[in-house]
Amino acid sequence: MSNVVPLPTFPLSPFPTPPFFEDLSYAPIPNPCQTRPRRFLDHSLLGERPNDELPHQTRQNRGALCLWGVADNYSRFLTGKLQEELGQTFIVEDRPGAGSIIGTDYAAKSAADGYTLLMMSNTQTVNESLVPNKPFVLTKDFVGIAPINYSDLVLVVHPSLPVNNLAELIKLAKSKPGELHFASSGTGTPYHMAGELFNALAGVNMVHIPYKGSSGARTDLIGGQVNMMFDAITTMSEFVKNNKVRAIATSGHSRSAIMPNVPTIAESGVPKFEATIWLGVMAPKGTPSEIVNKLNQVFTKIINKPDVKDLWAAQGAYPMTMTPSEFDKFLVADVNKWAAVVKSAGIKAD
Repeated sequence: MSNVVPLPTFPLSPFPTPPFFEDLSYAPIPNPCQTRPRRFLDHSLLGERPNDELPHQTRQNRGALCLWGVADNYSRFLTGKLQEELGQTFIVEDRPGAGSIIGTDYAAKSAADGYTLLMMSNTQTVNESLVPNKPFVLTKDFVGIAPINYSDLVLVVHPSLPVNNLAELIKLAKSKPGELHFASSGTGTPYHMAGELFNALAGVNMVHIPYKGSSGARTDLIGGQVNMMFDAITTMSEFVKNNKVRAIATSGHSRSAIMPNVPTIAESGVPKFEATIWLGVMAPKGTPSEIVNKLNQVFTKIINKPDVKDLWAAQGAYPMTMTPSEFDKFLVADVNKWAAVVKSAGIKAD
């Protein structure tokens, strides 16, 4: 059970304001499965001359996201675009296990020669405090290359819960401390952390019920076995339309284009609340700056192409644009933000 304790000086959201972000509504979430890290391999195509500003030998790119679902689709989509831009072949390869730790560690110990990249998410920034005895430190053993995109969540409740808005939910939760519960796809996932952040900032004590994946959590929510959960907007929008669940609020800094009539948690009475899922790319510490900068330029070009932006907007995801140094600062802020939540809620890894 998560006990409510006063938060220490709580770090504000690391999400920057424009021009680093597009001032757009947030969107749905790739499933941040913590048990399926992946590796990418990038090989120069035989008979083709690789980009002159990047190394000319085999590049290996290891990541740590799910091998299924939307997150993997983003990575595979990007490898195709990278091939178009650089004239090289990118191959996705998995390194599963230990809540993304194995894949991330494998990338951390790879040569810092420009041929190894880590595809990561805020699962890794949460792990910095949730799993303190890891064989690596994210902000010391990696350098940020570029963020990729971000999306937000929606807080939904079972229709039997007698609340229609966030104020009513908070009032009910305060009247029944420890009696309401929220589901998630697992301890330390962004869905779980959004609930714990809400507990802390709203001053309530709702009990976390972890599942092994989102599908079980959704099934039990729709069946009324759990009261509520944070989930992907695109996934839950159909359930909301069919009155299977009730949308209370979304988690971003502005309303979602997919659910424009649903207010954000911040505008509904918890002003500091913001919880999103984002994806990014890192490389082992010591990767030459000219390679980091070149790859940043390539990723920035790809994610801001009109066709890419339109495609992602339809999926509820939006591009993030930062320089490598800005991304490094963003990572530190995100680590600190979730470390405060882990500490205040007393969260322990499974």
